[in-house]
Amino acid sequence: MQSMSLSFRKALLSLAMISLIAGMGFAQSAAPQTVKKPSATKKPTPAAPALQLAPKALDILKATSDRLAGAHTVSFTAVELFEQLTRQDVPLGYTAKYEVTLQRPDKLRVLKPADGGTSDFYYDGKSMMAYAPVENLLAVADAPATIDATMEKAYKLAAIYFPFDDVIVANPYGDLAPGLKHAYYVGQSHVVGGTTTDIVAYAGDGVFVQIWIGADDKLPRLIRAIYLDDPDRLRHELAFTDWKLDESVATDTFAPPSSASTAKHIPFAPPHPEPPPSAKAPAKAKPAKAQ
Repeated sequence: MQSMSLSFRKALLSLAMISLIAGMGFAQSAAPQTVKKPSATKKPTPAAPALQLAPKALDILKATSDRLAGAHTVSFTAVELFEQLTRQDVPLGYTAKYEVTLQRPDKLRVLKPADGGTSDFYYDGKSMMAYAPVENLLAVADAPATIDATMEKAYKLAAIYFPFDDVIVANPYGDLAPGLKHAYYVGQSHVVGGTTTDIVAYAGDGVFVQIWIGADDKLPRLIRAIYLDDPDRLRHELAFTDWKLDESVATDTFAPPSSASTAKHIPFAPPHPEPPPSAKAPAKAKPAKAQ
């Protein structure tokens, strides 16, 4: 999820020029007056508001973490909406859907029917597999003993990242708390997720997040994030539905379908592998923008 900016410099410059021209016109048309200038006083710079961690906000985040971490099996559907800048410097929205099933501590399946292509991820406690059914490609690698460690390895090997990682780790609040800069309670919504939700905003580790959490079941319904280091401040949203906790899951859920047996095997690797050390570095260019 990263990259983001809109600027009002031109508007501010135009406003300054209008004020300057208007002032010049007045000086030329009116007789000068002797006016005693007030002594110049420098206004004190207002102090930045103190960052705070509101107890109510933290209690809601902890309750959500406990609910998710305490479930042996979890499944949900997440729909991601993220933005990318066009050549006109305005954002277009793109979507991806994730159908997620996990069994703690060592099983995970993510089916991803995205607008740009389908890809699936399977982890059975021993191996992790990435399967592209349309292209009929399969990557297989040994995996660590936990979901958390496997997601970390998948990212290092092949830049595989899921926008809901923070929701499915073993201890969501434990991962979040060390980087928190501030957190506060916003209020309630009776619209999001078709239920009553508590809204919490928090910031840390370079991201500002607004999250809607079920007031009764403590499950996330919507997450909205903006990366603070992104000059474009593009938005990333993740909507959750179809939550199921502690339901039985078939043992073959975490294995790829039989069609994968005919797939061409490829290694786990980043989508844009690094060139060999002897390769000449390409000329620097701006990142390509969407049409």
